[in-house]
Amino acid sequence: MKKIIVSGFILIIAAGLAFSSAAKEKDSIKYPEPAGAATKEAGTGMAVFAGGCFWGVEGVFEQLKGVTNVVSGYSGGEASTATYGQVGSGSTGHAESIEITYDSSVMNYETLLKVFFSVAHDPTELNYQGPDVGTQYRSAIFFMNDVQKQAAEKYIKLLDDAKVYPKKIVTEVTPYKAFYAAEDYHQNFMRNNPDYPYIVYWDLPKMERLKQEFPELLKK
Repeated sequence: MKKIIVSGFILIIAAGLAFSSAAKEKDSIKYPEPAGAATKEAGTGMAVFAGGCFWGVEGVFEQLKGVTNVVSGYSGGEASTATYGQVGSGSTGHAESIEITYDSSVMNYETLLKVFFSVAHDPTELNYQGPDVGTQYRSAIFFMNDVQKQAAEKYIKLLDDAKVYPKKIVTEVTPYKAFYAAEDYHQNFMRNNPDYPYIVYWDLPKMERLKQEFPELLKK
């Protein structure tokens, strides 16, 4: 998505309008609460999610109370291929991902899951998100322990059983191995480039949905 240039601006607008229409439909969806008690964690918690271009996913989670840091990066592959140029080939095993650090006295893993599935991306899109195609844009949860694994699997089943989406969720639930921070220019990209065409047409609608769906979760 970073290779978009002015000559493709009309295509971005058209795609953005289509996305806006789909977003309106998504706004009417009622997302169930995760089943069971919230995961109990001591001190600082960490989560790693992949949901397409990391710019917008990072931007969403940065807004949440209790989230102390969000880093854009790569997960699922080897350290030797954790660069934007290589990951973009779609052959490294990496997915564009975010690493979320949060205060577990304020935020919990289940709430992060709900935001991930309802606002941050479309979990029914297999190996793409919006205009971005390839395994590097897949939907994935990299769980760090059995508690996170069970929470993710239970919530996916809950969403599928409730038929929240017209298609089945394709999100991978896979063991966390490592996370590699992306290049500096990718960090805080939405915050630093709010007028960038890709951000305007693909990511700002996510921010609007976040404000509409979860105002109580937002930082002041």
